[in-house]
Amino acid sequence: MGSTIFLLFLLSLAFPHYIFYQPYTFVTADDNLIQKTCNSTIYYDLCLSCLKSNPNSPNADTKGLAVIMVGIGMANATATSSYLSSQLLGTTNDTNMEKVLKECADKYTYAGDALQASVQNLVAESYDYAYMHITAAADYPNACHNAFKRYPGLAYPLELARREDGLKHICYVVLGIIDLLGW
Repeated sequence: MGSTIFLLFLLSLAFPHYIFYQPYTFVTADDNLIQKTCNSTIYYDLCLSCLKSNPNSPNADTKGLAVIMVGIGMANATATSSYLSSQLLGTTNDTNMEKVLKECADKYTYAGDALQASVQNLVAESYDYAYMHITAAADYPNACHNAFKRYPGLAYPLELARREDGLKHICYVVLGIIDLLGW
């Protein structure tokens, strides 16, 4: 039951027009807060483009902006896990490649789980735990990359490297926003 309510909460943040007539708001903000928040991150352009493209951002406070970015990270991790699972279906009889793709899909699932846990921490204002979960989510792609290194004949796919960088950058943006929350 609790996980259902949590899922509805996340969906209301991501798709407020489909769940409620009015989007969920934390505290009214404006573009200045988004720019100030993004200035505190190492990936300003990524932060700005993600938050400005989300319809909930103008109505969110700093914590709400962090939650929105976490949602973007969760979508990235889930999409990457799905991508890797789909690659398993198209793999030939290379058992090493299948093993590594499965391990990587699991790692991105774990990253999504860590990000989901961080939302609960953010809502509870347990910023130290949120920081820990975001850091873990940023590190899971490293485990995937290292899995490829265990098999010298396997090349790390460029698409996976791009997705790895994307998730890490999103996580680093969230960590920068958490730093603003004064924990």
